[in-house]
Amino acid sequence: MRIIQIIDSLEVGGAEKMAVNYANALSKKIEFSGLIATRKQGLLLEQINNNVDYLFLNKKKQIDFKSIFQLRNYVKNNKVDFIHAHSSSFFIAVLVKLTFFKVKIIWHDHYGISQDLKSRKNLSLKFGSLFFTGIISVNSALKNWAQDYLWCKKVIYLPNFIESNVNLNTEISLKGLDGKRIVCVANLRPQKNHELLINTASIIRNKFPDWTFHLIGKDFEDIHSYELKRKVEDLKLTENVFFYGTINNIPSVLKQSEIAVLPSLSEGLPLALLEYGLYEMPVVAANVGEISKIITSEKTGLIVPSNDLEQFTKAIQKLIEDRIYRKAIGLELNKVIKLNYSEESVIEKYISWFNSLINFTI
Repeated sequence: MRIIQIIDSLEVGGAEKMAVNYANALSKKIEFSGLIATRKQGLLLEQINNNVDYLFLNKKKQIDFKSIFQLRNYVKNNKVDFIHAHSSSFFIAVLVKLTFFKVKIIWHDHYGISQDLKSRKNLSLKFGSLFFTGIISVNSALKNWAQDYLWCKKVIYLPNFIESNVNLNTEISLKGLDGKRIVCVANLRPQKNHELLINTASIIRNKFPDWTFHLIGKDFEDIHSYELKRKVEDLKLTENVFFYGTINNIPSVLKQSEIAVLPSLSEGLPLALLEYGLYEMPVVAANVGEISKIITSEKTGLIVPSNDLEQFTKAIQKLIEDRIYRKAIGLELNKVIKLNYSEESVIEKYISWFNSLINFTI
């Protein structure tokens, strides 16, 4: 089987990371695994395995004929069976299929605001779905939405998975005291609810002044980012809350931290939570998206109502005060991740599903 992954950029993000994970995992299992970045490269370029065939299109506009035909030639010359298009990259995949109908498209839906799918409308995606052979959804709500809204009958739910053997040379040094760090891995977007985390930090600082909060994720340098940093200054938290921007080596960050948090207002199946579990982190998370399917009891972590400052703060305080409990739930979460969200378990289902589609025509 010959499969390529297509993603708009290789900047650090959930969909981008999963495109790399799939390309790397498949390179060990199938005849040909390729990865195409259409618009922009980024830090994830360092994580692509040597046996993955990589192409950067440097696409300049929405309909870029040079990129379309470059991709078409790549697909044809490498005898690609499936284009696995992640998120908005479905558009160029459809344009290629219109010029080379033999290739099949699988679209991967990574949409992160799964609490409000009723208002999710996308006419270009709906039209494009006429040309999809199949759809992968990262949670059950997205699967139901695809079956109801899009014109493609073959829809499967496959959870995100973690690639555990990534070798990265860049070590990150976090501020604060060893053994007293709380980390949040999430890009600075409103739905990630860093405002709640900063308010929590203000309360925690009064009781546990040595504990610090470390915010890892892309800084879009927009109004939202400005307001978050202004809030840190207004609350006099500049020695307690630190922003790092995009960091490639998340394992290095987690190994230096004691507690991991996700205060999000909305999520799908967050890759950060899987990374937390892989590195045995005790977790406090908001009860959104698929998080409660991973943290099913207080034996594997603490989940609290979304945007509840009091409960979120109490949960973090509980972990600060009980080191033995922290260790125990980190180990239990690690078992859950390895059993259900490992590369091997997901890729086995993925390849089996693709085999069932190899002779399917739209």
